[in-house]
Amino acid sequence: MNLLLFAIAPVFIIILYIYYKDKYEKEPKRLLFYNFLLGAIVSIVITTVLYYVSDSVLPILSSTSIFDQFIKAFFVVGLIEEFSKYIIIRYYAQRNEAFNEPFDGIVYAVMVSMGFAATENIFYVLEGGYQTALLRAFTAVPAHATFGILMGFFMGKAKFSKNKIGLNLIGLLTAVIFHGAYDFFLFIDFIPGIWVGAFISLFIGILLSRKAIKHHQENSNFNV
Repeated sequence: MNLLLFAIAPVFIIILYIYYKDKYEKEPKRLLFYNFLLGAIVSIVITTVLYYVSDSVLPILSSTSIFDQFIKAFFVVGLIEEFSKYIIIRYYAQRNEAFNEPFDGIVYAVMVSMGFAATENIFYVLEGGYQTALLRAFTAVPAHATFGILMGFFMGKAKFSKNKIGLNLIGLLTAVIFHGAYDFFLFIDFIPGIWVGAFISLFIGILLSRKAIKHHQENSNFNV
């Protein structure tokens, strides 16, 4: 039980942080929970199915080629995982009438991402123990939140723009790029010290995420 709490604690800390940052018009708690649940279950199922399909087409998961690991990071892991979150945000959250300001894109994208991260983290932590829980609390879980914020920033803008398709896809692409960069440097750990690149990309993502949050706060429809 303690190990399970360690696995989900960073997820709910991030959720509370984003909920607090939604200053002017809080989202319905039930809808937030539904998005979290969809991320935790449906997104994981979609990811699993797409991984199975991609593995039959691109069987490169164990390759030590830098190029193959680049393809794996960006076009397998990054694209599949972010796409599985994207379709929930796009076809469930974004269509809801409660999604009534750009900041809501960040809120719902983070909820879906944290649902995904919670399920993923539970599996990793139950297998790896407390050390894995501590490491992932400061790496993988914040990374998923960052990808969600960056995606949600553009999807929040898309809801109220004539260029809805373009901005939605920019959100997906941005999340894939940062997710792919983070994983790529971890996948090529056979190059000494290269893993530092993952933390640099995460740091840049966090800085951009803070700017994205501030931008939508300042431009909220309810900021009067």
